[in-house]
Amino acid sequence: MVAHLVRLKLALLRNGLRRSPWQVVGLVVAALYGLGALVVVIVSMAVLSVQEPDIRGLVTVLLGSVLVLGWWVVPLIAFGLDSTIDPARFVTFAIPRRSLLTGLALAGVIGVPGAATVGAALAMAGVWWRTPAALVVGLLCSVVAVATCVIGARATTSAASTLVTGRRFREVMAAVAVLPLIVVGPLLGRLTSGATVTADLLEQVADVLAWTPFGASWAVPDAVAEGRWGLAAARLGIAVATLVVVAVVWDRALAHALVNPAHQKVSSKGRGLGWFDRLPATPLGAVTARCLTYWARDPRYALAVAVVPVLAVVLYIVSPGGGLVLLIGPIAGYLMGWGISADVAYDGTAFWTHVAAPLRGSADRLGRVIAAGSIAVPAVTLLTVGSALITDQPETIPALLGLSFGVLLTSLGGSSVLSALVVYPVQLPGENPFQTKQGASTASVVSQLVGWLAVMVLCLPEMILALVAVRGGSLALGWVTLLVGVVLGSVLLAIGVRVGGRTLDRTAPGLLSKIVAFA
Repeated sequence: MVAHLVRLKLALLRNGLRRSPWQVVGLVVAALYGLGALVVVIVSMAVLSVQEPDIRGLVTVLLGSVLVLGWWVVPLIAFGLDSTIDPARFVTFAIPRRSLLTGLALAGVIGVPGAATVGAALAMAGVWWRTPAALVVGLLCSVVAVATCVIGARATTSAASTLVTGRRFREVMAAVAVLPLIVVGPLLGRLTSGATVTADLLEQVADVLAWTPFGASWAVPDAVAEGRWGLAAARLGIAVATLVVVAVVWDRALAHALVNPAHQKVSSKGRGLGWFDRLPATPLGAVTARCLTYWARDPRYALAVAVVPVLAVVLYIVSPGGGLVLLIGPIAGYLMGWGISADVAYDGTAFWTHVAAPLRGSADRLGRVIAAGSIAVPAVTLLTVGSALITDQPETIPALLGLSFGVLLTSLGGSSVLSALVVYPVQLPGENPFQTKQGASTASVVSQLVGWLAVMVLCLPEMILALVAVRGGSLALGWVTLLVGVVLGSVLLAIGVRVGGRTLDRTAPGLLSKIVAFA
């Protein structure tokens, strides 16, 4: 059964490449990128292998920890996990759960990320070729590390999915939003104490990581090379225990998913029509009300909003001086503005109501913009003002607001055009929001890249003005930046809504047919 699941993953991948040229392009680009990164790692490890053992241990622990952490965290904030072989598809089959778990884990290695990770792990193990015992142990630990990466990614996304789709989602998200505010003070106090990145600091970080689930498996060969077998055994115990824990977490989540397939929970008590009661009974009002309902109740939208404060905390931690913190407003503007680029895809087959109704494309575009803007504008304002105050640079508020609003409005306009042209497979309501449908990764990556480049080019005027105003400390130029950002962004938004509306009038039937094919 395990071999059958692996062959099934290969067959699905091959058929997907035959069906979609975009998947071929995406695979080629990803393969080239992964190959380039792997070559860099291999060359670096070859150079590292002739260095002192302490340096080898330091670098492999740091690099390996980043690799494991990336596998665990990136799916939560970026493109999710590949769901080509979704466990939900095996609900009706009497497959032993252990065989299914093993098969899905091995199938998870198939692909560019898995292949690159295996190559990097072997290269890091090869660093110890001058010490045969450490080399053998390193090769064995690399297997444990790769398994921890793949299974840990499944475990974290499964656990997070349980929170996101659960009935107490809002309470959990409130806790997540408050948590950074609790921990950011102590973290900043430590980071702003004047410490710089030195060899001693890196050694201290590596020593700590060597006792964590992220770096334990990578630190075992170093201990063996030093002849410290007791230390090696302790770290190996942590690595194996980590693998067992994440495997158990994923096993429990898989068992739950097989018995309780994902579905949307519907309240048995009627509470009126919600936003439809509050907004005008017009086509524009109906679209706005529907989209506001999405933002309030759909975990897929809530997840996008939740990422923003997390990014703010990350920027706060990595930039003690405050330079990067000032970027949280523009970044939030882009993320929340570009978030509606998948709105039509999120509608699913319900998009037929927009196609069948006497609804003009411009009303559809504007309604989605109003719904997103009603949440994005307060959030961007709060983050922008907060970033300026927390870095003790209140004079930068007008310039930063101008840049943030310009990016937000421009992103909303660009999304209005793109979502009228492109749809790709997305998760259905109630499904794991951290998985990626087959064929969605390429379209998502390409759309994000195109959107980022387009917004960068269109926002150059306010970007230049904001940079000069912030660097020069000019409050007057900051107000000019605010004016330019709002006016230029509004013009681009109006153009985007108009062009996107006309485009949607022409492409709506075709988009619906693609969505139906995805279902």
